[in-house]
Amino acid sequence: MSLAVEESNRRLLRARDAIDRTYAEELDVLRLAEIACISEAHFIRSFRATFGETPHRYLQRRRVERAMFLLRETDRSVTDISLDVGFTSLGTFSRTFREIVGVSPREYRAGAEPRGGVPTCFAMAWTRPATDLPKLPVGAGWALAQQAAVSEKTG
Repeated sequence: MSLAVEESNRRLLRARDAIDRTYAEELDVLRLAEIACISEAHFIRSFRATFGETPHRYLQRRRVERAMFLLRETDRSVTDISLDVGFTSLGTFSRTFREIVGVSPREYRAGAEPRGGVPTCFAMAWTRPATDLPKLPVGAGWALAQQAAVSEKTG
């Protein structure tokens, strides 16, 4: 790998780290491009080429991952959780959650089990929404989605 590619990757990682740190705040592409020290258009293209998704989609997925944890581990309302993770509209949160996870936030909460004694890194890896999972019919539980994904990848 050339030094130029390494430097470009480092800059993109700085921007992605900024998304990870401040996912609940309002973020715009211009600010992230400034962190990466490149133009806005080049940042979007480079981010997608490097990480496989646009900066906006990555931000949405990070917010949904955090919401999944809060839905599993707390009894807070779906509205409170959606606002806490950075969504400004419950409708947008619910639509995005369903697109990424495959079920609504309420359905996810009903089928999710708290991850008691499981180390956080394992729980996060297991529950991280994947973009290549098949979409299941409404009402199908999260465990069913995981089983389908595992059998597709191994079978």
